[in-house]
Amino acid sequence: MATAIEASLAGTLNLNGAAPPLGKPTGSDPGFSKKQLRLSHLPSKRDIKGPYPTTPGSVNPNNPPWPAFRGYHTYSFANATMGHRLPTILGKAIDDVIETLNGESEEDRVVDLVKCIERMDCLKHELEESAELRPIADDGESDVTLWNKQIAQYFLGKTFMDATWLFAEAYKYRRLRECFTASKFWSQYDVFFRQKCDTFSRSTDAVFELSSRFAEPFQHKQGLSDKEKLEAERLMFIELSQICLWGNSTDLSLLINMTEEQIKSLQSTGGEALAETEKNILGNHIPRMWEIVKELKGKKGSRIDFILDNAGFELYCDCVYADFLIQSGYADQIRFHGKRYPWFVSDVTKKDWNWLLNSMVYGHLFATATADEKEGLRRMGLRWKQYEQEGKWVYEQHPFWCTGYTFWHLRKEAPDLFLELSKSDLVIFKGDLNHRKLTYDCAAPYATEFSTAIGPMASAPGAPKVCSLRTIKSDVVVGLGPEGEKIGRNLDDEEPGWKISGKYAVVLVSEGRPGEPVTFDE
Repeated sequence: MATAIEASLAGTLNLNGAAPPLGKPTGSDPGFSKKQLRLSHLPSKRDIKGPYPTTPGSVNPNNPPWPAFRGYHTYSFANATMGHRLPTILGKAIDDVIETLNGESEEDRVVDLVKCIERMDCLKHELEESAELRPIADDGESDVTLWNKQIAQYFLGKTFMDATWLFAEAYKYRRLRECFTASKFWSQYDVFFRQKCDTFSRSTDAVFELSSRFAEPFQHKQGLSDKEKLEAERLMFIELSQICLWGNSTDLSLLINMTEEQIKSLQSTGGEALAETEKNILGNHIPRMWEIVKELKGKKGSRIDFILDNAGFELYCDCVYADFLIQSGYADQIRFHGKRYPWFVSDVTKKDWNWLLNSMVYGHLFATATADEKEGLRRMGLRWKQYEQEGKWVYEQHPFWCTGYTFWHLRKEAPDLFLELSKSDLVIFKGDLNHRKLTYDCAAPYATEFSTAIGPMASAPGAPKVCSLRTIKSDVVVGLGPEGEKIGRNLDDEEPGWKISGKYAVVLVSEGRPGEPVTFDE
């Protein structure tokens, strides 16, 4: 029996079925009323799917290679994010500014900050009402034209809920930036900085678990053969890769309220914890990562890039990882890529970078730590600072990282950055947001190969070897192998919510086209 469908036709038919008079708004005549038709004899509705993946020439920010996630999709984490998480995050940001305001005494600074709060309140109201995305105000930032070009070309008339989730969420953070760029005294204010510092300061156990092992320069045990040394380094590389991967669990944009015990659980770095979580790496290319890195041993000018994700404990883990790569001779230089301004709550800025290193050397964050523990942390921080001074570690913040574009568009919109990354022996993208941008944040099949999902970042001439270290916290999941569809569907059935739990992860590698001349021909 066909399912009955109720069709509400407001102001389309009047009581005798006539069309409304020309030029008169529908529904304006009191003689008009809603009619409900019971359609019981029409064919059943069909789930029609378009031809995917979209042809490369048709791909654009509002038309990804597979269907986009949008805020009105109730089956997607996009819906919870746009409808609840982002307003909550913005509310907490307003609370942070109010706390700062209450500590100010100079009238001009107070008045200036009150105006920032008013702009934030306006943004929060727009977000809650799913307002139309307006152009970014000309606030003197270099990215205004890039943002407004993207809005005009692809999202004109779109709202927070019907624009693609990735763009709408990124747009919200650029609008938050706008709340402060118009300010005289507060243009560099980070509404999330207090949260980032607090979370790291409550990471005591995990911080000292690592510093107690790596405070002193790495040395092999006496009497090992070259083969045994290489095997020891391989095992250490695997464990550090996992630590670097699961350090991403501490994401402030998702974990809005955390107890200290929950933080400790997420940040457990002991061997047993790693062995337990390894089975949850659904696509695991760590062995291939090792083969790539192993070939760099002793190579003059070898370079590895980290596209950073979260500040605090995750950045600390990234630095421990990078320290090992430098000390063991697998990289002559590590380049770290952060954000120019506060982004997605906990993403690394230069201020976060400086704060971490200076807190390790000079800070008093860990009140319960012993003198020996503090000294170990200080020595490690001093070594990292020395790397900076010697140019072995370089921190960069290209404007492209804070745009609404996915990395499919990096080569076109930031050719200088693509050219720079092409010089790297391995580019490691950290975290969920970077993975979403790599894969265009769309509903690609679980079995889609990673190199296919990241498009030009794998296929363009000169594309570097790329690795994504990602704890899964959103809908897009690719790279699960030939049995990927079965694995994904089973998890859908057995563990609803598995894509946002942070329980599972992927470590995926693309071989790229390194060594080929970079070209920018379309």
